[in-house]
Parts: sequence; structure tokens; C-alpha cells
Amino acid sequence: MSDNAQPHVLIVDDEDMVITSIRAFLQLETEYSVHGYTDPKAASQHLETNPVDVVVSDYLMPGMTGLQLLAKAKEFQPEAARVLLTGHADKQSAIKAINDVGLYQYLEKPWDNSQLLLVINGAIERTQLLRQLRDKVNELDAAHGNLKDVQGRLLRAFL
Repeated sequence: MSDNAQPHVLIVDDEDMVITSIRAFLQLETEYSVHGYTDPKAASQHLETNPVDVVVSDYLMPGMTGLQLLAKAKEFQPEAARVLLTGHADKQSAIKAINDVGLYQYLEKPWDNSQLLLVINGAIERTQLLRQLRDKVNELDAAHGNLKDVQGRLLRAFL
């Protein structure tokens, strides 16, 4: 992704009001392209074919948990940052699962919009830096060979 490409944010929550609220806030505050899904399975299909910079997912949803969705996000787009929205009761389960899905951050509901914006901005910056690193390693690898192993070790340390 180039530096001037519009960042893509994917919001997944079974409550349409959450998606509407976050989308409206981000459209007011940013130039991000925001996609929202109430069905985590549909969101998973979106992740298979569309580049995303950050995925913000609810924890408890019917059909697929937020952690299952974020695991799919990690599989399909390992550089995309993953953010979990949790209710207070879900907090301990979310904390236990942070390493399983390489969570960038979690936020409790109800979230604070300024904190949400800071997290999403940081997540997008991280994703773009990881992609720039990947592109630079590929460029150097083409010129010098065998840097893929170094990149793999670096990415495993961060993802």
C-alpha cells in the first residue's frame, strides 16, 4: 500500500447501531473508507478479497465470535491490525486471547470516541509500516536474496 492510499477500516458488530455510530464518527473525523458488517461470516468473506488496514470486531456475536473473526483476519491479512470491542464481562476472556489472534488493542464498551480514534490511527500507522517493511524486504531480497527468513522472524515478533 502506498502512503497516500486511503486506509480501509472494517467494523464488525451484530448491533447495527454500533456500526452506524462508529462509521459516522470516523467519516466526520477522517478520510478513511469504512466498511461495516453485522454478520461476522460476511465480514470474513470481505477479508478474503478486500485489503483492510484495521479490523474492529465485537467480542460476542451469533455464528462466530470476534476472536474467531480476528483469527480469520490474521490468516487472510496478517499485516492488518486487529482490535476487539468487549463488554466488561468479556474482558477476562479477551485478555486471555490476545496472543491467539495477535490483538493490537482491545476497547471496552461503551468506548470513548477519542480513544477509539487514537487506537484506529495507531493501528493504521502500524499496518502501513509493516507493509512498507514487507515491500522494502521484497525489494532488497530481489536485489540481494535470502532476506525472507529475516522478514519472517521480524513479522513473527510483531504479529
